[in-house]
Amino acid sequence: MKFDSIALLADDHPPAQAAIEKLKANYDHVPAEEADIIVALGGDGFMLSTVHQHMAKGTPIFGMNLGSIGFLMNEFRDTGLRERLLKSEPIELHALSMKAKTIEGTEHNALAINEVSLLRELRLAAKIKIIIDDVERMEELICDGVLISTSAGSTAYNLSAYGPIIPLGTGLLALTPISAFRPRRWRGALLPENTIVRFEILDPQLRPVSAVADFTEIRNVVSVEVQQETEVLPTLLFDPEHNLEERILNEQFLP
Repeated sequence: MKFDSIALLADDHPPAQAAIEKLKANYDHVPAEEADIIVALGGDGFMLSTVHQHMAKGTPIFGMNLGSIGFLMNEFRDTGLRERLLKSEPIELHALSMKAKTIEGTEHNALAINEVSLLRELRLAAKIKIIIDDVERMEELICDGVLISTSAGSTAYNLSAYGPIIPLGTGLLALTPISAFRPRRWRGALLPENTIVRFEILDPQLRPVSAVADFTEIRNVVSVEVQQETEVLPTLLFDPEHNLEERILNEQFLP
């Protein structure tokens, strides 16, 4: 990985702010819009936010963990940064594109790195029809919600909902129900990454549903279409001994 300029970004928490002051004192840096590489200090949430802000330009992002889990991050060290960046290995992520239509008839578009999730808004369970590549696969899923996850996001909300962990490069998406009531034993499906999934909300006035693409929430949806985004490909950088492929594989063997 070759580069001439670095941008240094950090979330608002005191550890990240203290760390960025150390780095700024030791390394030349430029605004993110002018950088060849962005260094992001914080947790996974800050990393996702940084990716969303800058993925249109395609600037690679090297994260250092100053949050809780730091699944998408490298270990924080305030020395040897340029050497680490030169040795870092890129991972290209495949985002999801969400098109949502609301009860009012408005249409919204958003991108997701981790997952697109549909969630009930009130006490009543949601009723959702699932159509895959124009074929109705489930007439009615009664549930708290349902989500579609990328491989990079499969260890996040998807895993908490008992969805499968998907290694990078497998070309698969996870379709996972959230607290399904009927069909009671349905645990979801693995789909090819070029699949187009359409959700239709049944009784949307009585059983309102929101659609969430990472940080973007659209309330009172009547239909949601999800497919892989092919033009925007965010790139994350990892230390060779701490890469994302290995972390996702290792998650499958944790107690």
